[in-house]
Amino acid sequence: MNNKHVTINFPDSDQSVELPIITGSMGPPTFDLKTLHKNSGYFTYDSGFAATAACRSAITFIDGGKGVLLYRGYPIEQLAENSNFVETSYLLLNGELPTKNQYEDFDTEIRYHTMVHEKMKMLMSGFQYDAHPMAMMVGVVGSFAAFYHDWMNMSDPEHRRLAAVRLIAKMPTIAASVYKNSVGQPFVYPRNDLNFTERLLHMMYAVPSEPYEPNPVAAKALDLLFMLHADHEQNASTSTVRLVGSTGANPFACVSAGIASLW
Repeated sequence: MNNKHVTINFPDSDQSVELPIITGSMGPPTFDLKTLHKNSGYFTYDSGFAATAACRSAITFIDGGKGVLLYRGYPIEQLAENSNFVETSYLLLNGELPTKNQYEDFDTEIRYHTMVHEKMKMLMSGFQYDAHPMAMMVGVVGSFAAFYHDWMNMSDPEHRRLAAVRLIAKMPTIAASVYKNSVGQPFVYPRNDLNFTERLLHMMYAVPSEPYEPNPVAAKALDLLFMLHADHEQNASTSTVRLVGSTGANPFACVSAGIASLW
């Protein structure tokens, strides 16, 4: 926040309203409209949020026209060369790149949560082979709210952090199961000795009848793709998750709504 203001004069009266101007570290300046209705009786109309900032964020900055993508201030080019998706996830969640020990602890925690409940197989097998994959993702991720609900306190930051870890860990397992359902092959359990993208490729393409080892080139390419799409600022799905989350709903239900928006 700075000391600059903009003054709005209303033509049908002598009334005027001063609005503070917020200037972020990057991006255009913004009018703070919180007091507009209280002081003037007017609302703003911005169909589609084309010119509205919904929150303050220090997570991601995107300027598509200039080809700029920053995660917590780090250029995507630097992360793509020196990092991986798991480390980038830690950065997005915590604001700083991890130390060696912090990374190992986070990676171990991700590996620990890769399994899904066995009843998920019954749920997955209930879908038609040609079901749309996004419809399946919405249903399966939303159903996690039924498995992880009694212990979860939405106001507890540690509980929300654990929900995020579980989502990161289990999403490849779900995605691979969705693919396996479409091709009529048995579901494959995650191999926690493999890294994140190798594990996904193994669950997608391994079959019981023969061994499968993920192609390291394909795994690296997939890892770069995941890093590129790890966060996309205030897009439709992010905004949807924030809106549903503001009601205090289960985090898995919120992300399910975000998947529907992404669809």
